[in-house]
Amino acid sequence: MDINKIVPVIMAGGRGTRLWPLSRKSAPKQFIELIGDKSLFQNTLERVSDTSLFEPPIVITNEEFRFLVSEQARSIGIDIGAVVLEPVAKNTAPAIAAAAAVAAPMFGESAILLVLASDHVIEADNVYFDAIRAAQVAASSGSLVTFGIRPTEPATGFGYIEFGEPINDRINKVRGFVEKPSSTKAIEMIKKGGFYWNSGIFMFPLAELQTELQCQCPAVLEAANEAVTLAIRDLDFIRLDPQAFAKAPNISIDYAIMEKSTNVVVVPASFEWSDLGSWDAVWKNGDPDAEGNVRSENTTVLETKNSLVVTRGAHIAIHGLENVVVVAGEDAIYVGNLSRVQDVGRLVHMLSTQAATSKLTENHPTCYRPWGGYTSILNGDRFQVKRIFVTPGKKLSLQKHHHRSEHWIVVKGTAEVTIGDEVTMLRENESIYIPLGEVHRLENPGKIMLELIEIQTGSYLGEDDIIRISDEFGRS
Repeated sequence: MDINKIVPVIMAGGRGTRLWPLSRKSAPKQFIELIGDKSLFQNTLERVSDTSLFEPPIVITNEEFRFLVSEQARSIGIDIGAVVLEPVAKNTAPAIAAAAAVAAPMFGESAILLVLASDHVIEADNVYFDAIRAAQVAASSGSLVTFGIRPTEPATGFGYIEFGEPINDRINKVRGFVEKPSSTKAIEMIKKGGFYWNSGIFMFPLAELQTELQCQCPAVLEAANEAVTLAIRDLDFIRLDPQAFAKAPNISIDYAIMEKSTNVVVVPASFEWSDLGSWDAVWKNGDPDAEGNVRSENTTVLETKNSLVVTRGAHIAIHGLENVVVVAGEDAIYVGNLSRVQDVGRLVHMLSTQAATSKLTENHPTCYRPWGGYTSILNGDRFQVKRIFVTPGKKLSLQKHHHRSEHWIVVKGTAEVTIGDEVTMLRENESIYIPLGEVHRLENPGKIMLELIEIQTGSYLGEDDIIRISDEFGRS
């Protein structure tokens, strides 16, 4: 039997803040570097980069994260098949149904979809790919496949899958699904055996997925198909039709079909897996020193044990503590007990309800744009300082400001600056001044990333004081 290559569908629209202060609503955990020098989303892309096994992935995200997705894929040299933008979050079933509707004309009705979360930590070893190939065979035979992770503890933060009779030495039927259990029930299930963690990873034959949706939850399929039919192509993005997609029920793929279908099988897997849902999970998945500490660069510990110390800026020194979490972002610091990090959401909620601190839960200092992005470095009365970075070959909109002037200093690369009718080339250590109200544009004509320091001065410095005259990204 010929088996089709797998079409990865990567879910990258989540907005969780459980890993605050590094994770924010505008820059959630899948897009930040928690372990190693790549984000969880980039690690996910790399796990599906073998072109002998996988087609280019379809990424499901939202308007706010679209440039993060594109830039992070570009920076590691991985091509994306399609980036689908959800106009509103509708849980996993509508998103997967939309991905299937996008995949059908691209890869054919016989395509096999591998649905992945973008924020999981997975050891992509031979055990992992053996499980993927076993699922590929089962999906090619028409089964809906889920992956069960062999439990290492009676965890209460995951759902469980109860195994049924074996189909072969790699596949079992599913007897049932169990919601996140109490501690007592989790212990009982582990002792009994036959229960695995529900990984949230699925593999579907496209045609059978659509048939099951039509049978079990037709409103999801109808809304998703209509949203794709009426979708608009915008640069490299597919914008689902807002009115059509809004009709979809807010329902997970588990509730929509997996818990109802009689055609579900499970691949038992023992590869290393974590959803990094809290700082203690980051600690458990880190590389500890002799005292059990997991640390990033720019940290020093003395007489400290079993702690997590992470910084994105200032050097952190810890002395005489145990079982603590210290995380320093660019503009906020979290200190807590390692056993209490599940409650960080309460702290984030408290911050979000106060006018003085609400932005700390929403906005990240670094923002991405279609041309690159910027990082806020310093904000003061009538001035602010930013680091601007522009991708090779890209340019900002032709624009002007009513309330501020700008001073640009190039620190890396080459800048082509248009001010009025004059065009100036700037190289490292050269600078230029843009008067208030003057029409201007910045472009990177070089082969490397352009980086510059921007100093803004004026009576109002908000991002909405940008009057775009022309823009290659359709924002004017």
